[in-house]
Amino acid sequence: MIEINGYEILTQIYESDNSIVYRGIRQQDNLPVILKMLKQDYPTPAQITHYRQEYEITRNLNLEGVIKAYSLEEYQRTLVIILEDFGGNSLKRLTNNSEQKQAITSLNQCLDIAIQATEILAQIHAANVIHKDINPANLVWHSETKQLKIIDFGISTQFTRENPTLKNPNVLEGTLAYISPEQTGRMNRSLDYRTDFYSLGVTFYELLTGKLPFETNDALELVHCHIAKVPVAPHQVNPEIPKAVSDIVMKLMAKTAEQRYQSAFGIRNDLAECLQQLQTTGNILDFPLGTQDISDHFQIPQKLYGREAEIETLITAFERVANPPESPLAKGGLGGGEMMLVAGYSGIGKSALVQELYQPITKARGYFISGKFDQFQRNIPYSAVVYAFQELVRQLLTETATKLKLWREKLLTALGVNGQIIIDVIPQVELIIGKQIKVPQLGGTEAQNRFNLVLGNFIRAFCSPEHPLVIFLDDLQWADAATLKLIQLMMTDSDTQYLFLIGAYRDNEVSPTHPLMMTLEDIKKANSATSSLQNLEIDQLTFTKINQINLAPLAVEHISQHMADTL
Repeated sequence: MIEINGYEILTQIYESDNSIVYRGIRQQDNLPVILKMLKQDYPTPAQITHYRQEYEITRNLNLEGVIKAYSLEEYQRTLVIILEDFGGNSLKRLTNNSEQKQAITSLNQCLDIAIQATEILAQIHAANVIHKDINPANLVWHSETKQLKIIDFGISTQFTRENPTLKNPNVLEGTLAYISPEQTGRMNRSLDYRTDFYSLGVTFYELLTGKLPFETNDALELVHCHIAKVPVAPHQVNPEIPKAVSDIVMKLMAKTAEQRYQSAFGIRNDLAECLQQLQTTGNILDFPLGTQDISDHFQIPQKLYGREAEIETLITAFERVANPPESPLAKGGLGGGEMMLVAGYSGIGKSALVQELYQPITKARGYFISGKFDQFQRNIPYSAVVYAFQELVRQLLTETATKLKLWREKLLTALGVNGQIIIDVIPQVELIIGKQIKVPQLGGTEAQNRFNLVLGNFIRAFCSPEHPLVIFLDDLQWADAATLKLIQLMMTDSDTQYLFLIGAYRDNEVSPTHPLMMTLEDIKKANSATSSLQNLEIDQLTFTKINQINLAPLAVEHISQHMADTL
């Protein structure tokens, strides 16, 4: 047990990967307190900053339904947040206690807890704070006073909207079993206060049924469930749960924020109707949901309008790469990799279209990486490709030790004695494969050829049936000559399988003699020559190595629909 001046530590009540929580007494006034401290002996500056931010958000909220933060104190080389202790325990801890579980999981008590949680959440959102980690461990309930408080603002944000990025599920912010689809970073949607409604729905689901909507230990599969699978409705899990209550939970857990409740007031109104019916008649009859659900936020819908055909083309191409068709083409040496070009003016939505692939990529357990060329850095070879693979390596470094060992073996086999060549451009690779021997110096052309060969082997190591690879290169009109040559080699390499290369470019900035257009023409000629040489009859309507999507401005009806949905 630790010793902190001015405090008597009574017991440890919680421990996570990042923090330890104790119950204690402040000695100057015998006030019961909770002490939350960082677990690491030497926390990083980023962790310290994060902790200070948690304290400031909690202290400034100053709401009856939010645990109060008394002070932030230094302890050895870390920080301790001193918090209010009102005698409650987390719902997670109480549901694990057989004596307390029945009191919490009675329908009457569940509805009371749900109403309290919703009212508190309304106040938090009114203060422009998004909690981002609503779950039973962060809802503290006093079994005698029946009072509920929300705790743990460690990953909360004071922004009204965030744009999550695609990350390895192992490092996602939030508790994975309760996380909203958009918070996974794989929905091509920004994140706002409605992410808390989804997590609230999962919490209610667990309180009512005694189980989670998605029960799997595989992190990526769990992410896919959140973004694509509809859970079994609570009233189907337990017939004693009224359908009206079940429908409220399912509405909270809708996959897109637009389909959920739009206000905490709307949620509370429907829950209160259920509780009133239960207390007056003993039954809860069906009634229309959301009649009082009026949002006080101006929300622009985040779905793509007028791009249905383009999305279908893109997803079909990816599925073709992830599951190559059995055809003479696949056996004839043209490889299973494909390239999709997305052309259009600046700002027309090329990147937004490509990000619609997040969901099918997650389903296929694939990797998505991206890089962007800069018109002022065209003298830096492979800049966008190197950036993209740096992101992929960072994803790999968050894998388990067992998986990391498998990747080490795979990369060492692919790179052989040339590992240092990749480390020179992507230093993080050394953290996976270890120190490598120096390679002999070569002349300009020979060194370039060797680099392309080694980089090709490196890329192929990530392309497999288990993990198809999608590389998105934006602003391809500014690509350097070395990158264009690499693209040509990848798209004409018969050994490259399960690779989907997407290139976006501004078609108004390229001419038929532009290096990009000439490279693409060379790829088409090479593939055409290979197929002719092997006497393959290829139906170009069903399979081509290079496909293209041209994005035009939206039609009037699409803009009208967008405005109608918004207003």
